[in-house]
Amino acid sequence: MPELPQETRRVAPDASSNNRQRHVNLVQEVAERITHSVSQVIAGKRNEIRLTVLGLLVQGHILLEDVPGVGKTMLAKTLAKSIGCTFSRIQFTPDMLPSDVTGVSLFNQKTREFEFRAGPIMAQIVLADEINRATPKTQAALLEAMEERQVTVDGVTYSMQEPFMIVATQNPIEYEGTFPLPEAQLDRFMIRIQLGYPTPNEEFTILTAQQYEHPLANTYQVVNVQELLAAHTAIREVYVADEIKRYIIDLVGASRQHPDVYLGSSPRGALALFRTSQARAAMAGRDYVIPDDVKALADVTLSHRIIVGPAARIKDISSRTIVQDILTATPVPGASAWR
Repeated sequence: MPELPQETRRVAPDASSNNRQRHVNLVQEVAERITHSVSQVIAGKRNEIRLTVLGLLVQGHILLEDVPGVGKTMLAKTLAKSIGCTFSRIQFTPDMLPSDVTGVSLFNQKTREFEFRAGPIMAQIVLADEINRATPKTQAALLEAMEERQVTVDGVTYSMQEPFMIVATQNPIEYEGTFPLPEAQLDRFMIRIQLGYPTPNEEFTILTAQQYEHPLANTYQVVNVQELLAAHTAIREVYVADEIKRYIIDLVGASRQHPDVYLGSSPRGALALFRTSQARAAMAGRDYVIPDDVKALADVTLSHRIIVGPAARIKDISSRTIVQDILTATPVPGASAWR
């Protein structure tokens, strides 16, 4: 019988695979602790909470998009409190200036020198609340921080402290006083999540839990920064077969060729799908990625990067519908041993 190719043969456990499994166990433990902590405040929505934790573990920025009052801000605040990082909140308004976000240099009369007064962006976890109520000029102030993890004020560059993550909330663009986010900024969000209304049973739980005090008051730090950074490093060691990489590339490529698409996903979208698939595998206890990981995360990582064509918008075709079409039409890699 001919020998199978190296990529499809099951590799016997060795020291390297044992190390990967220990790292996966670390990711699982950290993820479960944070998920449990946030679940004590946000009733139901376990899938959305896990997606948020997944984004945190890969240090990707998250966009929470939905109608007012469904818990977007509370989810971000609870997440920050559970990991014990420095936290700041930016309440975006139409009259906000870029310097209100990044900071400003002020002249000190005593020292006769300019001093940098850091803006709220200089924190580890930043809640950009109602980000689409700010003008495009102010929204653009976040671009450098989101991609390069630094800000430049008056020609001087200031680096962010690790971990650095922006959790932005936005209302649907149909609401008054909103400005659509530029495509360049949408592309910098690794994941877009929609919470949706709670079920009647979940809403009953919310009313009961908040009768005397808010559950956030009893939320404590459950992981430290070192554990979080260790989990982030461990996720990068999760094995991704070449077939899975090609599957991701095929999905992203199909988004650019779909007849209803004006602009498809960028290479940054492929990298986001790659990283989040590694994290999902680790959170499931695996040190290798399978096609189901990619399929489960295609919507939240790609749909906000796709611009629907004018003719398709008239037919009420959404980017999420297009992603589902792409998943259906793109062949899934054949069965093989991923380790």
